[in-house]
Amino acid sequence: MQTTSKIILGLCTILLFNCKSAKTVRGGEANLNLSTRQVIKENAKQVATFKTLQSRLKISYTQKGKSQSHTVTFRAKKGESIWINAPFSVIRALVTPEKVSFYNKLDKTYFDGDYKYLSDLLGTELDFNKVENLLLGETLYNLNASDYTTSVDQEAYIVQPKNQRALFEIFFLLNASNFKVKSQQISQPKEFRHLQIDYLKYQDVDSQIIPELIKVIAVEANEEMLIELEMKSVSLNEALRFPFKIPSGFEEIEL
Repeated sequence: MQTTSKIILGLCTILLFNCKSAKTVRGGEANLNLSTRQVIKENAKQVATFKTLQSRLKISYTQKGKSQSHTVTFRAKKGESIWINAPFSVIRALVTPEKVSFYNKLDKTYFDGDYKYLSDLLGTELDFNKVENLLLGETLYNLNASDYTTSVDQEAYIVQPKNQRALFEIFFLLNASNFKVKSQQISQPKEFRHLQIDYLKYQDVDSQIIPELIKVIAVEANEEMLIELEMKSVSLNEALRFPFKIPSGFEEIEL
């Protein structure tokens, strides 16, 4: 597997110059006395609503003591597609609800398959909705008051299932000031796997709260992978294209 391809797809798992005004979201006054139902309701109110998003996305990747950094064009059509394009179209990826596809012009290879690759990479079962939620600062799993409970720690709500499964533990931390996701963590103790997604900074774009800086930590046994995503020059609801065609003569790879 080519390292560069892994970086690009690892975003998501996955060069905009007409930038709309954006500002970093600051925390307001925390309300630490809400019920679980109220907390989940307030979180749902903060879900970003847009048709399309485009940004300049900086990806920093560290594993086994080696680090790389790349800046790509990132586009999304909500609920339908996630598109990533490296400079000069050397690497291009398209993620849809049906499949994950990418090609690499450097070694003339391509991948066109299911979500098993991304799931294995981050150590948890993924689909399009979860990948999209990860990138947009939404919880990977839908929250409902009947199945979850909340507690408070350092001006953040800890939201977790009322009945944690022995093999699979889930925790969501929500900022008490604006109810956006501060961190989400999925652990499989017996498998020595842990996935942690921290949202270090949000930005306000056209009255929508969009992640600005995301840190993804995936641990399996004694191996740790760190991915940092920085969204810059974000714009919403522009007419966008998502061109993707695997060049002829490329060799299909199995991951």
